[in-house]
Amino acid sequence: MAEDTQLQRSPFLEGPYAPVTEEITAFDLPVTGRLPAELTGRYLRNGPNPLGLDDPGQHWFLGPGMVHGVRLRDGRAEWYRNRWVRSRAVAEALGETWPGGPVHNDTDFAANTHVLAHAGRTLATVEAGSLPYELTPELETIGPCDFGGTLPGGYAAHTKLDRRTGDLHALAYFWGWDHVQHVVIGPDGRVRRTTDVPVADGPMMHDFALTERYVVLLDLPVTFSMDAATAGSRLPYTWNPAHPPRVGLLPREGAPGARWFEVDPCWVFHTLNAYDDGDRVVVDLCRYDGGYDLAAPAEQGPLTLDRWTVDPVRGTVAEQRLDDRAQEFPRVDDRVVSRPHRFGYSAALGDVGRDTVAPSGDFADGAFTNALLKHDLATGTVQAHPFGRDAAVGEAVFAPSAPRSGEDDGYVLAFVHDPDRGAADLVVLAAQDFAAGPVARVHLPVRVPLGFHGNWIADPG
Repeated sequence: MAEDTQLQRSPFLEGPYAPVTEEITAFDLPVTGRLPAELTGRYLRNGPNPLGLDDPGQHWFLGPGMVHGVRLRDGRAEWYRNRWVRSRAVAEALGETWPGGPVHNDTDFAANTHVLAHAGRTLATVEAGSLPYELTPELETIGPCDFGGTLPGGYAAHTKLDRRTGDLHALAYFWGWDHVQHVVIGPDGRVRRTTDVPVADGPMMHDFALTERYVVLLDLPVTFSMDAATAGSRLPYTWNPAHPPRVGLLPREGAPGARWFEVDPCWVFHTLNAYDDGDRVVVDLCRYDGGYDLAAPAEQGPLTLDRWTVDPVRGTVAEQRLDDRAQEFPRVDDRVVSRPHRFGYSAALGDVGRDTVAPSGDFADGAFTNALLKHDLATGTVQAHPFGRDAAVGEAVFAPSAPRSGEDDGYVLAFVHDPDRGAADLVVLAAQDFAAGPVARVHLPVRVPLGFHGNWIADPG
Protein backbone atom coordinates (compact mmCIF):
# COMPACT_ATOMS: atom_id res chain seq x y z
CA MET A 1 0.00 0.00 0.00
CA ALA A 2 2.83 2.43 0.80
CA GLU A 3 4.37 1.87 -2.64
CA ASP A 4 1.01 2.53 -4.33
CA THR A 5 0.72 5.81 -2.45
CA GLN A 6 4.21 6.80 -3.56
CA LEU A 7 3.40 6.00 -7.16
CA GLN A 8 0.18 7.99 -7.03
CA ARG A 9 2.15 11.06 -5.95
CA SER A 10 4.55 10.83 -8.87
CA PRO A 11 3.79 13.59 -11.39
CA PHE A 12 4.72 11.15 -14.14
CA LEU A 13 1.72 8.96 -13.36
CA GLU A 14 -0.77 11.83 -13.45
CA GLY A 15 -2.24 14.32 -15.88
CA PRO A 16 -0.79 14.20 -19.41
CA TYR A 17 1.77 11.58 -18.33
CA ALA A 18 -0.68 9.10 -16.83
CA PRO A 19 -0.30 5.65 -18.41
CA VAL A 20 -3.08 3.98 -20.36
CA THR A 21 -4.23 0.55 -19.26
CA GLU A 22 -5.26 -1.15 -22.49
CA GLU A 23 -3.98 -1.94 -25.95
CA ILE A 24 -6.34 -0.62 -28.61
CA THR A 25 -6.79 -1.25 -32.32
CA ALA A 26 -9.09 1.08 -34.23
CA PHE A 27 -9.76 1.32 -37.98
CA ASP A 28 -11.00 4.07 -40.31
CA LEU A 29 -10.36 6.91 -37.91
CA PRO A 30 -12.41 10.11 -38.19
CA VAL A 31 -10.56 13.13 -39.58
CA THR A 32 -11.25 16.85 -39.32
CA GLY A 33 -9.81 18.71 -42.30
CA ARG A 34 -8.09 16.98 -45.19
CA LEU A 35 -5.18 14.57 -44.88
CA PRO A 36 -2.56 15.23 -47.57
CA ALA A 37 -2.68 12.36 -50.05
CA GLU A 38 1.13 12.40 -50.30
CA LEU A 39 1.43 11.27 -46.67
CA THR A 40 1.56 7.52 -47.14
CA GLY A 41 3.15 5.63 -44.29
CA ARG A 42 3.14 5.28 -40.51
CA TYR A 43 3.59 7.86 -37.78
CA LEU A 44 5.04 6.03 -34.76
CA ARG A 45 5.99 7.26 -31.30
CA ASN A 46 7.46 5.48 -28.29
CA GLY A 47 7.21 6.33 -24.61
CA PRO A 48 7.06 4.86 -21.09
CA ASN A 49 3.78 3.31 -19.99
CA PRO A 50 3.93 1.56 -16.59
CA LEU A 51 1.89 -1.61 -16.18
CA GLY A 52 -0.38 -0.54 -13.34
CA LEU A 53 0.30 0.94 -9.92
CA ASP A 54 2.33 -2.04 -8.78
CA ASP A 55 4.93 -1.29 -11.46
CA PRO A 56 8.00 0.26 -9.76
CA GLY A 57 8.84 2.52 -12.70
CA GLN A 58 7.26 5.68 -11.37
CA HIS A 59 10.03 7.85 -12.84
CA TRP A 60 9.18 8.95 -16.36
CA PHE A 61 12.35 7.41 -17.79
CA LEU A 62 11.76 3.91 -16.40
CA GLY A 63 8.34 2.64 -17.45
CA PRO A 64 8.19 -0.12 -20.09
CA GLY A 65 7.82 1.16 -23.61
CA MET A 66 4.53 1.46 -25.46
CA VAL A 67 4.55 2.33 -29.15
CA HIS A 68 1.62 4.29 -30.59
CA GLY A 69 1.05 4.37 -34.34
CA VAL A 70 -1.26 5.75 -37.02
CA ARG A 71 -1.34 4.40 -40.59
CA LEU A 72 -2.05 6.99 -43.32
CA ARG A 73 -2.80 6.15 -46.96
CA ASP A 74 -4.72 7.78 -49.81
CA GLY A 75 -5.95 10.63 -47.62
CA ARG A 76 -7.33 8.23 -45.00
CA ALA A 77 -6.29 7.24 -41.48
CA GLU A 78 -6.50 3.47 -41.79
CA TRP A 79 -5.65 2.48 -38.24
CA TYR A 80 -4.41 3.40 -34.80
CA ARG A 81 -2.59 0.89 -32.58
CA ASN A 82 -0.82 1.04 -29.23
CA ARG A 83 1.30 -1.90 -28.09
CA TRP A 84 3.60 -2.55 -25.15
CA VAL A 85 7.07 -3.72 -26.13
CA ARG A 86 7.24 -7.32 -24.91
CA SER A 87 10.39 -7.69 -22.87
CA ARG A 88 10.46 -10.83 -20.74
CA ALA A 89 9.05 -8.96 -17.73
CA VAL A 90 6.27 -7.29 -19.73
CA ALA A 91 5.29 -10.53 -21.47
CA GLU A 92 5.09 -12.34 -18.13
CA ALA A 93 3.07 -9.52 -16.56
CA LEU A 94 0.60 -9.79 -19.44
CA GLY A 95 0.38 -13.58 -19.06
CA GLU A 96 2.15 -14.22 -22.36
CA THR A 97 5.18 -16.20 -23.46
CA TRP A 98 8.22 -14.04 -24.07
CA PRO A 99 9.28 -14.34 -27.72
CA GLY A 100 12.90 -14.82 -26.66
CA GLY A 101 16.11 -13.67 -28.26
CA PRO A 102 19.56 -12.28 -27.45
CA VAL A 103 20.20 -10.28 -24.27
CA HIS A 104 23.26 -8.15 -23.51
CA ASN A 105 24.78 -8.65 -20.05
CA ASP A 106 21.45 -9.81 -18.56
CA THR A 107 20.03 -6.36 -19.35
CA ASP A 108 16.60 -6.84 -20.89
CA PHE A 109 14.27 -3.84 -21.00
CA ALA A 110 11.07 -2.99 -22.87
CA ALA A 111 12.65 -0.27 -25.03
CA ASN A 112 10.78 2.96 -24.26
CA THR A 113 12.63 5.84 -25.90
CA HIS A 114 12.53 5.85 -29.71
CA VAL A 115 11.10 3.94 -32.63
CA LEU A 116 12.58 3.89 -36.12
CA ALA A 117 12.83 1.87 -39.31
CA HIS A 118 16.02 0.61 -40.94
CA ALA A 119 16.77 -2.10 -43.48
CA GLY A 120 13.22 -3.45 -43.38
CA ARG A 121 13.03 -3.58 -39.59
CA THR A 122 10.89 -1.51 -37.22
CA LEU A 123 12.90 -1.03 -34.02
CA ALA A 124 12.06 0.27 -30.55
CA THR A 125 15.25 1.56 -28.93
CA VAL A 126 16.61 2.44 -25.50
CA GLU A 127 20.07 3.19 -24.08
CA ALA A 128 22.40 2.01 -21.30
CA GLY A 129 23.03 -1.58 -22.33
CA SER A 130 19.78 -3.07 -23.58
CA LEU A 131 19.18 -4.25 -27.13
CA PRO A 132 16.52 -2.76 -29.38
CA TYR A 133 13.31 -4.68 -29.90
CA GLU A 134 12.09 -5.50 -33.38
CA LEU A 135 8.39 -4.97 -34.09
CA THR A 136 6.11 -5.96 -36.94
CA PRO A 137 4.68 -3.16 -39.12
CA GLU A 138 1.54 -3.51 -36.94
CA LEU A 139 3.63 -3.02 -33.76
CA GLU A 140 3.56 -6.58 -32.43
CA THR A 141 6.82 -7.61 -30.76
CA ILE A 142 9.11 -9.95 -32.68
CA GLY A 143 11.89 -9.93 -30.09
CA PRO A 144 15.22 -8.34 -29.17
CA CYS A 145 17.47 -7.54 -32.11
CA ASP A 146 21.26 -7.79 -32.36
CA PHE A 147 21.29 -7.21 -36.13
CA GLY A 148 21.88 -10.81 -37.10
CA GLY A 149 24.45 -11.41 -34.36
CA THR A 150 26.69 -8.53 -35.53
CA LEU A 151 26.10 -6.15 -32.58
CA PRO A 152 28.80 -6.80 -29.94
CA GLY A 153 27.06 -5.13 -26.99
CA GLY A 154 24.11 -2.95 -26.10
CA TYR A 155 22.65 -0.24 -28.33
CA ALA A 156 21.46 3.36 -28.04
CA ALA A 157 18.24 5.36 -27.86
CA HIS A 158 19.13 7.86 -30.59
CA THR A 159 20.39 7.12 -34.07
CA LYS A 160 21.34 9.28 -37.06
CA LEU A 161 20.78 8.05 -40.61
CA ASP A 162 23.10 9.36 -43.31
CA ARG A 163 20.76 9.23 -46.28
CA ARG A 164 23.60 9.51 -48.81
CA THR A 165 25.38 6.39 -47.58
CA GLY A 166 22.45 4.52 -46.06
CA ASP A 167 24.46 4.02 -42.85
CA LEU A 168 22.71 4.24 -39.48
CA HIS A 169 24.96 5.71 -36.77
CA ALA A 170 24.54 5.29 -33.01
CA LEU A 171 26.57 5.92 -29.87
CA ALA A 172 26.17 3.20 -27.24
CA TYR A 173 27.16 3.41 -23.60
CA PHE A 174 26.92 0.97 -20.68
CA TRP A 175 27.81 1.38 -17.01
CA GLY A 176 30.17 -1.62 -17.14
CA TRP A 177 32.29 -0.22 -19.98
CA ASP A 178 35.36 2.04 -19.83
CA HIS A 179 34.41 3.44 -23.23
CA VAL A 180 31.50 4.47 -25.40
CA GLN A 181 31.00 2.79 -28.74
CA HIS A 182 30.24 4.29 -32.13
CA VAL A 183 28.17 1.74 -34.04
CA VAL A 184 27.57 1.91 -37.80
CA ILE A 185 24.86 -0.30 -39.28
CA GLY A 186 24.91 -0.57 -43.05
CA PRO A 187 21.97 -0.48 -45.46
CA ASP A 188 21.86 -4.31 -45.23
CA GLY A 189 20.93 -4.11 -41.54
CA ARG A 190 24.22 -5.53 -40.23
CA VAL A 191 26.88 -3.82 -38.12
CA ARG A 192 29.70 -2.90 -40.47
CA ARG A 193 31.95 -1.09 -37.97
CA THR A 194 32.31 -0.30 -34.28
CA THR A 195 34.77 2.15 -32.72
CA ASP A 196 35.46 2.25 -28.99
CA VAL A 197 36.20 5.68 -27.51
CA PRO A 198 37.79 5.60 -24.01
CA VAL A 199 35.98 7.72 -21.39
CA ALA A 200 36.23 8.05 -17.61
CA ASP A 201 33.51 7.67 -14.97
CA GLY A 202 30.88 5.98 -17.14
CA PRO A 203 29.13 9.06 -18.56
CA MET A 204 25.54 9.00 -19.76
CA MET A 205 25.42 9.96 -23.45
CA HIS A 206 21.75 10.10 -24.36
CA ASP A 207 22.26 11.73 -27.74
CA PHE A 208 25.04 12.76 -30.10
CA ALA A 209 25.36 14.57 -33.41
CA LEU A 210 26.69 13.69 -36.83
CA THR A 211 28.39 15.68 -39.60
CA GLU A 212 29.79 14.50 -42.90
CA ARG A 213 33.24 14.20 -41.27
CA TYR A 214 32.63 13.66 -37.55
CA VAL A 215 30.65 11.98 -34.84
CA VAL A 216 30.06 14.66 -32.18
CA LEU A 217 30.25 13.25 -28.64
CA LEU A 218 28.88 14.99 -25.54
CA ASP A 219 30.87 13.89 -22.49
CA LEU A 220 29.08 15.83 -19.74
CA PRO A 221 29.02 15.46 -15.93
CA VAL A 222 26.12 13.02 -15.53
CA THR A 223 27.94 9.77 -14.78
CA PHE A 224 27.35 6.33 -13.34
CA SER A 225 27.25 6.26 -9.53
CA MET A 226 28.09 3.01 -7.79
CA ASP A 227 26.81 4.54 -4.55
CA ALA A 228 23.40 5.14 -6.14
CA ALA A 229 23.38 1.66 -7.64
CA THR A 230 24.33 0.08 -4.30
CA ALA A 231 21.55 2.05 -2.61
CA GLY A 232 19.10 0.41 -5.01
CA SER A 233 18.50 3.31 -7.39
CA ARG A 234 17.06 2.20 -10.72
CA LEU A 235 18.47 5.40 -12.22
CA PRO A 236 22.09 5.29 -10.98
CA TYR A 237 23.40 8.29 -12.95
CA THR A 238 24.08 11.47 -11.00
CA TRP A 239 25.63 14.90 -11.47
CA ASN A 240 29.38 14.57 -10.99
CA PRO A 241 31.08 17.98 -10.65
CA ALA A 242 34.51 16.32 -10.75
CA HIS A 243 33.88 15.09 -14.32
CA PRO A 244 35.16 17.70 -16.83
CA PRO A 245 32.48 18.73 -19.37
CA ARG A 246 33.70 18.43 -22.94
CA VAL A 247 32.64 17.87 -26.53
CA GLY A 248 34.49 15.43 -28.76
CA LEU A 249 35.03 15.10 -32.50
CA LEU A 250 35.48 11.50 -33.65
CA PRO A 251 36.35 11.12 -37.35
CA ARG A 252 33.70 9.04 -39.09
CA GLU A 253 36.35 7.33 -41.20
CA GLY A 254 40.07 6.97 -40.71
CA ALA A 255 41.82 7.74 -37.45
CA PRO A 256 39.89 6.17 -34.53
CA GLY A 257 40.77 8.69 -31.80
CA ALA A 258 38.50 11.53 -30.67
CA ARG A 259 39.73 15.07 -30.08
CA TRP A 260 38.19 16.78 -27.04
CA PHE A 261 37.32 20.41 -26.28
CA GLU A 262 36.25 21.91 -22.95
CA VAL A 263 32.82 23.49 -22.50
CA ASP A 264 31.09 25.18 -19.55
CA PRO A 265 29.27 22.89 -17.06
CA CYS A 266 25.89 21.93 -18.50
CA TRP A 267 23.70 19.04 -19.52
CA VAL A 268 22.34 18.14 -22.96
CA PHE A 269 19.70 15.53 -23.64
CA HIS A 270 19.17 16.30 -27.32
CA THR A 271 20.90 17.81 -30.32
CA LEU A 272 19.01 19.47 -33.15
CA ASN A 273 21.63 18.82 -35.84
CA ALA A 274 25.28 19.40 -36.72
CA TYR A 275 27.30 20.13 -39.85
CA ASP A 276 30.77 20.97 -41.08
CA ASP A 277 31.55 24.62 -41.78
CA GLY A 278 34.99 24.64 -43.34
CA ASP A 279 37.38 23.47 -40.64
CA ARG A 280 34.78 24.13 -37.95
CA VAL A 281 31.85 22.05 -36.71
CA VAL A 282 28.49 23.64 -35.87
CA VAL A 283 26.22 21.88 -33.36
CA ASP A 284 22.73 23.11 -32.38
CA LEU A 285 21.32 21.66 -29.16
CA CYS A 286 19.04 22.17 -26.16
CA ARG A 287 21.28 23.06 -23.20
CA TYR A 288 20.53 22.95 -19.47
CA ASP A 289 22.76 25.44 -17.67
CA GLY A 290 24.75 24.14 -14.72
CA GLY A 291 24.18 20.88 -12.86
CA TYR A 292 21.46 18.40 -13.77
CA ASP A 293 19.71 15.95 -11.44
CA LEU A 294 18.08 13.05 -13.31
CA ALA A 295 16.07 12.20 -10.21
CA ALA A 296 14.30 15.58 -10.34
CA PRO A 297 13.98 16.67 -14.00
CA ALA A 298 11.49 19.38 -13.02
CA GLU A 299 14.02 21.23 -10.87
CA GLN A 300 16.75 22.29 -13.27
CA GLY A 301 18.46 25.47 -14.34
CA PRO A 302 17.67 27.50 -17.47
CA LEU A 303 17.06 25.49 -20.65
CA THR A 304 17.79 27.15 -23.98
CA LEU A 305 18.44 26.45 -27.64
CA ASP A 306 22.15 27.07 -28.23
CA ARG A 307 24.77 26.75 -30.94
CA TRP A 308 28.27 25.44 -30.30
CA THR A 309 30.91 26.11 -32.93
CA VAL A 310 33.90 23.84 -32.46
CA ASP A 311 37.12 25.13 -33.99
CA PRO A 312 39.75 22.35 -34.08
CA VAL A 313 42.37 24.75 -35.44
CA ARG A 314 42.11 27.10 -32.46
CA GLY A 315 41.06 24.39 -30.02
CA THR A 316 38.00 26.36 -28.89
CA VAL A 317 34.23 26.06 -28.58
CA ALA A 318 32.19 29.24 -29.11
CA GLU A 319 28.77 29.12 -27.42
CA GLN A 320 25.91 31.20 -28.88
CA ARG A 321 22.34 31.57 -27.64
CA LEU A 322 19.81 30.94 -30.43
CA ASP A 323 16.63 31.15 -28.34
CA ASP A 324 16.13 31.67 -24.61
CA ARG A 325 12.67 30.11 -24.58
CA ALA A 326 12.56 26.84 -22.63
CA GLN A 327 12.17 23.95 -25.07
CA GLU A 328 13.04 20.31 -25.64
CA PHE A 329 12.81 17.48 -28.22
CA PRO A 330 14.47 19.42 -31.08
CA ARG A 331 14.10 17.94 -34.58
CA VAL A 332 15.04 18.82 -38.15
CA ASP A 333 13.97 17.41 -41.47
CA ASP A 334 15.78 14.06 -41.24
CA ARG A 335 16.99 14.43 -44.82
CA VAL A 336 19.40 17.17 -43.72
CA VAL A 337 20.88 15.31 -40.76
CA SER A 338 24.68 15.87 -40.76
CA ARG A 339 24.36 18.72 -43.29
CA PRO A 340 23.54 22.44 -43.02
CA HIS A 341 19.96 23.10 -41.90
CA ARG A 342 17.82 26.20 -41.86
CA PHE A 343 14.73 25.07 -39.98
CA GLY A 344 14.18 23.29 -36.70
CA TYR A 345 11.21 22.28 -34.55
CA SER A 346 10.90 21.82 -30.80
CA ALA A 347 8.35 21.39 -28.02
CA ALA A 348 7.88 24.40 -25.74
CA LEU A 349 8.02 24.34 -21.95
CA GLY A 350 6.02 26.92 -20.07
CA ASP A 351 2.87 28.87 -20.86
CA VAL A 352 2.65 29.60 -24.58
CA GLY A 353 0.46 32.15 -26.28
CA ARG A 354 0.17 32.89 -29.96
CA ASP A 355 3.16 35.26 -29.96
CA THR A 356 4.95 34.60 -26.68
CA VAL A 357 6.66 31.75 -24.89
CA ALA A 358 7.51 32.01 -21.21
CA PRO A 359 11.23 31.61 -20.50
CA SER A 360 10.79 28.73 -18.08
CA GLY A 361 8.80 25.56 -17.52
CA ASP A 362 9.26 22.02 -16.30
CA PHE A 363 8.48 18.42 -17.09
CA ALA A 364 5.91 18.11 -14.33
CA ASP A 365 4.12 21.38 -15.11
CA GLY A 366 0.74 20.88 -16.73
CA ALA A 367 1.73 23.50 -19.29
CA PHE A 368 4.72 21.46 -20.48
CA THR A 369 4.58 21.04 -24.24
CA ASN A 370 1.30 22.79 -24.94
CA ALA A 371 2.88 24.27 -28.07
CA LEU A 372 5.34 23.58 -30.84
CA LEU A 373 8.00 26.01 -32.03
CA LYS A 374 9.43 26.46 -35.51
CA HIS A 375 12.86 28.06 -35.84
CA ASP A 376 14.12 29.78 -38.97
CA LEU A 377 17.81 29.89 -38.14
CA ALA A 378 18.64 31.98 -41.21
CA THR A 379 16.45 34.87 -40.07
CA GLY A 380 16.57 34.21 -36.33
CA THR A 381 12.77 34.12 -36.10
CA VAL A 382 10.57 31.74 -34.12
CA GLN A 383 6.92 30.87 -34.71
CA ALA A 384 4.75 29.27 -32.04
CA HIS A 385 1.77 27.02 -32.65
CA PRO A 386 -0.10 26.73 -29.32
CA PHE A 387 -2.79 24.11 -28.84
CA GLY A 388 -4.54 25.59 -25.82
CA ARG A 389 -3.61 25.87 -22.18
CA ASP A 390 -4.85 22.41 -21.20
CA ALA A 391 -3.54 20.63 -24.28
CA ALA A 392 -0.38 18.52 -24.25
CA VAL A 393 1.72 18.02 -27.36
CA GLY A 394 4.72 15.81 -27.86
CA GLU A 395 7.73 15.92 -30.16
CA ALA A 396 7.27 17.42 -33.62
CA VAL A 397 8.30 15.21 -36.56
CA PHE A 398 8.78 16.56 -40.08
CA ALA A 399 7.36 14.63 -43.05
CA PRO A 400 8.40 15.87 -46.52
CA SER A 401 5.70 16.33 -49.14
CA ALA A 402 7.85 14.40 -51.64
CA PRO A 403 11.23 12.64 -51.49
CA ARG A 404 13.01 15.51 -53.27
CA SER A 405 11.00 18.43 -51.90
CA GLY A 406 12.71 21.35 -50.19
CA GLU A 407 13.68 21.39 -46.53
CA ASP A 408 10.56 23.33 -45.52
CA ASP A 409 8.19 21.71 -48.02
CA GLY A 410 6.16 19.26 -46.02
CA TYR A 411 4.22 18.71 -42.82
CA VAL A 412 4.79 18.61 -39.08
CA LEU A 413 3.16 15.71 -37.22
CA ALA A 414 2.56 15.30 -33.49
CA PHE A 415 0.20 13.67 -31.02
CA VAL A 416 -1.82 16.31 -29.16
CA HIS A 417 -4.07 15.65 -26.18
CA ASP A 418 -7.50 17.24 -26.74
CA PRO A 419 -8.93 18.09 -23.29
CA ASP A 420 -12.43 18.52 -24.72
CA ARG A 421 -12.50 14.91 -25.96
CA GLY A 422 -10.27 13.43 -23.27
CA ALA A 423 -8.36 11.72 -26.08
CA ALA A 424 -5.53 12.44 -28.49
CA ASP A 425 -5.38 13.68 -32.05
CA LEU A 426 -2.66 13.18 -34.61
CA VAL A 427 -2.28 16.78 -35.75
CA VAL A 428 -0.89 17.64 -39.18
CA LEU A 429 0.51 21.17 -39.66
CA ALA A 430 1.74 22.67 -42.92
CA ALA A 431 5.39 23.51 -42.28
CA GLN A 432 5.30 26.58 -44.54
CA ASP A 433 2.19 27.91 -42.79
CA PHE A 434 3.15 26.79 -39.30
CA ALA A 435 1.16 29.29 -37.25
CA ALA A 436 -2.09 28.58 -39.13
CA GLY A 437 -4.65 26.02 -38.08
CA PRO A 438 -3.94 22.33 -38.63
CA VAL A 439 -4.34 20.91 -42.12
CA ALA A 440 -5.92 17.86 -40.50
CA ARG A 441 -6.65 16.25 -37.16
CA VAL A 442 -6.94 12.48 -36.92
CA HIS A 443 -9.14 11.74 -33.91
CA LEU A 444 -7.84 8.79 -31.92
CA PRO A 445 -10.22 6.81 -29.70
CA VAL A 446 -7.97 7.05 -26.63
CA ARG A 447 -5.51 9.29 -24.83
CA VAL A 448 -1.80 9.11 -25.73
CA PRO A 449 0.39 9.94 -22.70
CA LEU A 450 3.24 12.39 -23.17
CA GLY A 451 6.17 10.30 -24.25
CA PHE A 452 9.51 10.53 -25.96
CA HIS A 453 10.48 10.13 -29.60
CA GLY A 454 9.10 8.89 -32.87
CA ASN A 455 9.34 9.02 -36.65
CA TRP A 456 7.37 9.38 -39.81
CA ILE A 457 8.09 6.17 -41.72
CA ALA A 458 7.06 6.68 -45.33
CA ASP A 459 6.16 3.70 -47.49
CA PRO A 460 8.92 2.65 -49.90
CA GLY A 461 8.75 3.94 -53.43
